[in-house]
Amino acid sequence: MDWQTLLTRERLGKSVHSPEELGRSPFHKDHDRIIFSGAFRRLGRKTQVHPVSSNDHIHTRLTHSLEVSCVGRSLGMRVGETLRDDLPDWCSSADLGVIVQSACLAHDIGNPPFGHSGEDAIRHWFTQAADKGWLDDMSDAERGDFLSFEGNAQGFRVLTQLEYHQFDGGTRLTYATLGTYLKYPWTARHADALGYKKHKFGCYQSELPLLEQIARKLQLPLLEAQRWARHPLVYLMEAADDICYGLIDLEDGLEMELLDYPEVEALLLDLVGDDLPETYRQLGPQDSRRRKLAILRGKAIEHLTNAAAEAFVEQQASLLRGDLRGDLVEHMHGPAQRCVQQAKGLAREKIFQDKRKTLHEIGAYTTLEILLNNFCGAALEQHGGRTPSFKNQRILDLLGNSAPDPQWPLYRSFLRMIDFIAGMTDSYATEMAREMTGRSSPV
Repeated sequence: MDWQTLLTRERLGKSVHSPEELGRSPFHKDHDRIIFSGAFRRLGRKTQVHPVSSNDHIHTRLTHSLEVSCVGRSLGMRVGETLRDDLPDWCSSADLGVIVQSACLAHDIGNPPFGHSGEDAIRHWFTQAADKGWLDDMSDAERGDFLSFEGNAQGFRVLTQLEYHQFDGGTRLTYATLGTYLKYPWTARHADALGYKKHKFGCYQSELPLLEQIARKLQLPLLEAQRWARHPLVYLMEAADDICYGLIDLEDGLEMELLDYPEVEALLLDLVGDDLPETYRQLGPQDSRRRKLAILRGKAIEHLTNAAAEAFVEQQASLLRGDLRGDLVEHMHGPAQRCVQQAKGLAREKIFQDKRKTLHEIGAYTTLEILLNNFCGAALEQHGGRTPSFKNQRILDLLGNSAPDPQWPLYRSFLRMIDFIAGMTDSYATEMAREMTGRSSPV
């Protein structure tokens, strides 16, 4: 791979070239299109790790995505400055920064309500549907899209099909930004391609022609059928995500009183060493732990960002060959790698087992089962031109112009239902499921 091709400003869709605007590059337009999209706005009411809470300090998918984008921009700009001589003449470090920033903004845009438990609930429902024979008319590849349902693949569909220019390029982002978004540029047949991340894939069969087009434009190496090497900048987006959720999970854990401040402080101090900000040294016993943590966390992110950028530059040759093993965190030097891994371990041990989170996940299964039974059941009943019952017709009416055509293959109809359900916020999904069961909202 080469940077000249990887950083192309051409766009997906009919309008392949954008007119130049003073002070606004094609990549800045990508950023703005994502920010102003409805799918991005709805992340404000979707679970990150903990249930959407009355505590405003707990992260949602939206605040998480914004923070990841800030770290991603810093990573992109730092790498751009270091690799300036290797980049095309027209591409500045700021361009590289905003490409990574845009991909970071969109990295969770396809996640369904209730976070990863929502993904698992959808996979579980379709496993049961397959046992009933509901997926028999589909190919193995099409069934795999539902049985291994993945927010990343749904996000690719949101960006390239659903937002703005529906089924005509979607947001029509540049190929460079789409390549940087594609964390898993393969289909469900390679859902365990990384060897340790089950269910991970980035493209449904319905968007495979678009993935092929993007890979061709960027000249991503084809590794095997329906699987390509990652765009090098994906590793920066992934590192930004790792850095943020590694540290932010701990911050949320403190807010929920699942962690003690001294254990989080010790982990961050191990990273920053003597490089403590003067403002931190001046803090006294009357200062809040939030203030202490905010200062320490900022310095920790600076260290981790520097380490990730250095690892990227060191591994540039392998990244351009498309054969780097593992993620960027695995190639970061000692204290930085240790900090991210220990933060993840602490979260798994003390945060993810919280009973409030467990009850929320159980509720997610119930809510999504109700929605999927109703919406996919309605699609199934009208399939082949059959007349749906009054109830199912009313369910189809909820989708308006997005309702599936009775003559469509069931694969396409079920995808349309998933588009609707996966786009819901936690609160909207919960309220709709409650209404569908005939229970009124609590006063």
